[in-house]
Amino acid sequence: MAKKRPAAKTAKPQLTNGEIPVVGAREPCPCGSGRRYKACHGAAAAHAVTEHVQRPFEGLPGECDWVALRELVPAATVPLSLKGGLPEGVPSVTLVTVLPMAWPALRREDGSVLLGLQNDSSTGDLGRDMADTLERALVADPGTPVAARRVPAEGPRLQDLLGLDGGFEPVVHSGFEFWIPESESAQSSSPEIAASLERANAAAIPTVKLTGVDAAYWCETPDKNHLRWVMPHPEEKLLDALARLHAAGTSSLGEGTKLVGSFRAHGLMVPVWDLPTGVTADDVEKPAAEFAERLAGALATDAPLTTEERRARGGLTNRQVTLS
Repeated sequence: MAKKRPAAKTAKPQLTNGEIPVVGAREPCPCGSGRRYKACHGAAAAHAVTEHVQRPFEGLPGECDWVALRELVPAATVPLSLKGGLPEGVPSVTLVTVLPMAWPALRREDGSVLLGLQNDSSTGDLGRDMADTLERALVADPGTPVAARRVPAEGPRLQDLLGLDGGFEPVVHSGFEFWIPESESAQSSSPEIAASLERANAAAIPTVKLTGVDAAYWCETPDKNHLRWVMPHPEEKLLDALARLHAAGTSSLGEGTKLVGSFRAHGLMVPVWDLPTGVTADDVEKPAAEFAERLAGALATDAPLTTEERRARGGLTNRQVTLS
């Protein structure tokens, strides 16, 4: 007598990676594996994103200013252009450092879009997160904010959506009144926005963008002022150049100023100078331009570092702080 064969199990349809939707990290993976999403295709998606986010703004006009507005500048706005032009009903798109209640974006009553820069990244790829937010803002109902969400691992990045031929000219503000349309007043806005505006204005550090050099920002603090300058040069090359100038005693921006270290942010270096309290942004315009010339000469030098220059480089490296 022949053995009875077990009934064949019905095979679940197999999904390709591109068909698997994004779900919560603890939810079952939609592929049918039985594992949680974070331990299955969620892990693969996160790994794929992590591989290319060191410089999320690379290729965009004004990459150094993008980094500055993301990490250093409290209140600023920049008009953005889109590839193919603005959609019907959207008169403008403006990048802003931050929005009320930390909204990722806002579609105003007139259809214009404000896109926030200083928000958390859900994927590790800020350029992809912001592109997703921008796409949703362009079709949101007028007068509504755009909420944060988990962003699919596959999707456009800012470089795919924004016009890359124009300039990038930040306007630094002393406060956050740009949240309120010109036709309104802070008193006429909602209590939540009015309270958020008051808190943000109270916490904002006075900041000024220098006009004579790129991506350099003066700021005022109670104890001393600072100049923070986002630079596009490769880190190792820039450290060598700064060490040469520091060892030669030419790394300052004038009497009482001092190069004290640097930040590392979004793949770029941000040298920082301490300035005396009385030194204003106007006061450092000329010294900064002169420093830029000295730096260009040091960057063009390929000679090995001297003992003193290596010591200076070690000191600068030890005073680096990674922001992102």
